[in-house]
Amino acid sequence: MATLRSVNIATAPTFGPWTGSEGSTGIDKRPASERVRLFDDHVDGDTVVDRKHHGGEHKAVYAYAREDAQWWETELGRELAPGSFGENLTTQGIDINAALIGERWRIGSVVLEVSEPRIPCRVFAGFWDRPNLIKEFSAAGRSGTYLRIIAPGDVGAGDTLEIVHRPQHGVTLGRAFAARVGNGAERNELLPALSDFAPKWQQWINAGG
Repeated sequence: MATLRSVNIATAPTFGPWTGSEGSTGIDKRPASERVRLFDDHVDGDTVVDRKHHGGEHKAVYAYAREDAQWWETELGRELAPGSFGENLTTQGIDINAALIGERWRIGSVVLEVSEPRIPCRVFAGFWDRPNLIKEFSAAGRSGTYLRIIAPGDVGAGDTLEIVHRPQHGVTLGRAFAARVGNGAERNELLPALSDFAPKWQQWINAGG
């Protein structure tokens, strides 16, 4: 059974020389002690600084699987607490990489839609103090997923995650991520099927990746 291990928020921005032109970031998220409301493309109480690349309709919520975090723990030789990937939702018992773009999940009283994979950036690399993280994260193929809020409500640790809809195109998050980070053959085959789910997909198609 798939569940939420934790719901994570950044109650204040983090500052550092690695935060780029924004000067701060909301990537340092910690487990919330109470249920959290998701509404109007927002995670209540969370900090989003760089709204050009985070937040908004198609990146309202970010989820990462505990199983993928455990894989990274083995690779890095250190523990990674919930929220270490900047994720709002730490899941358990679901292979996020096998989720379909446009797949919908019911968690608590919320319905969410798998929108697009997370593309690693230099702020993420700086947060982990790992200069090669962008390349490593891309090669690992464990991107986590951004989610749209289809029906607002609240979520909390221990909530069941139920898949309530799967589209017909069959394109998984993992294959879409591979196409996005450089597999041209996959891009040509897969991305045209995804243009209805997020404007970014159509931009990538038109730009050739």
